[in-house]
Amino acid sequence: MHPAPSVIIFTVLSGLGFGMLAWLGWGYPDATGRTAFVFFFVAYALAVGGLLASTFHLGNPQRALLAFTQWRTSWLSREAWMAVLSLSVIAIYAIGVIFLGKSIDIVGKIGAILCLITVFTTSMMYAQLKTVPRWNHSSTSLIFLMYAVTGGALLTAHTMAASVLLMLTGATQLLVWHFGDLRFGERGSTLETATGLGKIGKVRQYEPPHTGTNYLLHEFVYVIGRKHAKVLRLIGLLLSALFPALLLSLTGLNHMVAGLAVLLHLAGMFVIRWLFFAEAEHVVGLYYDKR
Repeated sequence: MHPAPSVIIFTVLSGLGFGMLAWLGWGYPDATGRTAFVFFFVAYALAVGGLLASTFHLGNPQRALLAFTQWRTSWLSREAWMAVLSLSVIAIYAIGVIFLGKSIDIVGKIGAILCLITVFTTSMMYAQLKTVPRWNHSSTSLIFLMYAVTGGALLTAHTMAASVLLMLTGATQLLVWHFGDLRFGERGSTLETATGLGKIGKVRQYEPPHTGTNYLLHEFVYVIGRKHAKVLRLIGLLLSALFPALLLSLTGLNHMVAGLAVLLHLAGMFVIRWLFFAEAEHVVGLYYDKR
């Protein structure tokens, strides 16, 4: 699928933001006053900034509020409601920590769980799509949650947890890519099934459906070369997992080194999330002989 910048920014930043809020709600780090304010400010900026970025992919951004009306059938609508609910609950916890110097543990933990559920609803917007076999699997939700928790641990300076999670997430990402590469073929979708002419015999395209482009081609048909994909996968893993983990293992760890680890992880996340969309083979591509 076409890797739109607004959706990449949305999924990366909102995931990091809600992951960070989940750690803060669970009581990490144990900070109050101005220090807590800085942590919560960064987390809210990432979460809300990511959500706002998603509206730029809408044909009519001014109608974004309509997303709240379809919660019975739409994961996007459920995400919108969960985002508002989790941000509201965490705000109550944040007020106590920042201004009263007191943490209401039960509120923080409920807020943390709601934040992770919000990330889950984001992932389900993609995992539910049967037309994209690579996404249509429980591993999509798993990797979204793992990136959120890992990034949150990094941003809240939970060094030990972040070090372990970085390596676990990197290993999981390798498995997600491996099995994702096989899934399109396993579904059995071919040009014959796409055209409905399989009962006649082998189908080959004589001419393209049309000479120009259209919405389907622009949004759902994107082809990236295998060599480029392999290089980008390596870059993404090195930046998002291996290099940050190595930096965190340094004995002389300080704020500058930790900040560099966060920046590297963020850069790697953008590469990996770009690949998430670029490598998603929509079955409509079969009709245009692009698969």
